[in-house]
Amino acid sequence: MFSYFNPALNPRRCHPCFTGNGRVGRIVMAAAAKHLTPVVLELGGKSPVVVDSGIDLQIATRRIIAGKWGCNNGQACVSPDYIITTKDCADKLVDSLKKELETFYGKNPLESKDLSRIVNSKHFSRLTKLLDEDNEVSRKIVYGGERDEANLKISPTILVGVPRDSLIMKEEIFGPLLPILIVRKIEDSFDMINSGTKPLAAYLFTNNKKLKEQFVASVSAGGVVINDIAMHVAIHTLPFGGVGESGTGSYHGKFSFDAFSHKKAVLYRSFMGDAAMRYPPYTQGKLRLMKAFMTSNFWTILRTLFGRS
Repeated sequence: MFSYFNPALNPRRCHPCFTGNGRVGRIVMAAAAKHLTPVVLELGGKSPVVVDSGIDLQIATRRIIAGKWGCNNGQACVSPDYIITTKDCADKLVDSLKKELETFYGKNPLESKDLSRIVNSKHFSRLTKLLDEDNEVSRKIVYGGERDEANLKISPTILVGVPRDSLIMKEEIFGPLLPILIVRKIEDSFDMINSGTKPLAAYLFTNNKKLKEQFVASVSAGGVVINDIAMHVAIHTLPFGGVGESGTGSYHGKFSFDAFSHKKAVLYRSFMGDAAMRYPPYTQGKLRLMKAFMTSNFWTILRTLFGRS
């Protein structure tokens, strides 16, 4: 979605809304800044999925697949960008992902009619570059990795233990590649997420009530979903938007009306009840009375009025 910002229009009646990457978002914001025009930017980012142990792994896996490869083969702003889990859970998670992916897309996913193409050759090359970086990343592939350049298709690809400083962990993937990172304990994932740019969405799969509360309280993201992927976007009573690098402003439902409306304050007063303490000279008595009103101290107000304070 993109509402074009045309400086020739009255800038006071123009409120651009842009959904895309941060590079173009900065251009839109810079153009609007010349006229002090507010903007709504929804920019995506590296949305993490934290997977705890002791959950219904099949349901979690199916929901991750639906949110990643089912959403335009990863080409969606709220698509999971990487998974964080513990070592004891990683192997089970990978096995479950493999099994469910084969159920959904068959043994040759490149031939599946349910798998979306990459949007164009430029993005196909970009994704290929992420996989082929110094052969360090491609060696971490545990599932998938097949490519069909002629038809602009890349199969669902799972990678385990990619280097943290690799391109695939620096850029928003926006495609069918899904790295899995291993942490010693699940709480370590919170610091890992917060050490990077703020994502548009953050996801957690757990049955642990305390962990849910810690995740919501400590992870800074545009939106948070517990035990599902991307479903918050479909709920019009929730605001949808980013924070920091993932955008500014929010919309959906009434929040869209609020985002593109100016809340103009209007106060009507009569000529009754004019207070002398507003006007000079500002005596100590007026000062005490003003302080009493500001602190809503009823007894101090009475004592001041009767000269006992």
